[in-house]
Formats: sequence, C-alpha cells, structure tokens
Amino acid sequence: MTNSEHPSRTPLVTVRGLSKHYPVREGLRSGGSGVVRAVDNLDLDIFRGETLGLVGESGCGKTTVGRALLRLLSPTSGTVEYDGVDVTTANKTALRCLRTRMQVIFQDPYASLNPRFTVASLIGEAVRVHGL
Repeated sequence: MTNSEHPSRTPLVTVRGLSKHYPVREGLRSGGSGVVRAVDNLDLDIFRGETLGLVGESGCGKTTVGRALLRLLSPTSGTVEYDGVDVTTANKTALRCLRTRMQVIFQDPYASLNPRFTVASLIGEAVRVHGL
C-alpha cells in the first residue's frame, strides 16, 4: 500500500529501500564469495489501524523483514520510520520505547506462543516486561 491510496493520512510505518544482504563463501576450492539478497529494495507504508501480513514461500525474507522493522538486525541499506522516528538510526533507549509500540508475530507459532500458557498470561507477559 502506498500513500497515494491514503492521500489524507500519514503512514505510521514507512519503509524505503530496505535491503538485507548476507555474504556467503562459495567454496574453498573456488575461492569466491557471493551474497544472498534476503530482502532487496523493499518499499511499503502501513497506516494507523492497519495490519500487515507477509505471506510467501519458505526462505523468501518474511522473517528478515520483521526483524529489520524492529531492528533486531541491521539492514544493509534503506530506512524504517515508525511514527516519524527513524528506527534504523535510533539509540538503544529510543529503540526500547519503539519496540513497546510495535509487534511482529513470527511465522512459527510453536516458537512464538507457548501452548502451556493461557492467552491472558502470554499477553500479560509483554505488559510486565515493559512495565506498562
């Protein structure tokens, strides 16, 4: 979705040119190296009240995008803004504050949600951790 589809609204999240590349060695004998382009030049806007679902094949970069949005990993290039704050350059204190307002639910539900806990305790854990 782009701003042209919401002309009177300002995006809550703006992503421009987001890329994450990982260096790889091709082999001992070839002596070469290459790069895996996990995410390459992503642009997107998310507006207040919207939910974004990333759907795709295994290995297409969904988790990498989520981690880059929260800056759990540093992008190779590009910018991520949340409510006017540049996530890609924010200091630790600002990041901690931003992360209390952002949420990514990763694709593996067994790794994301512990079935031994109730929904209330899972949601309450985030509230307790962030002192809200």
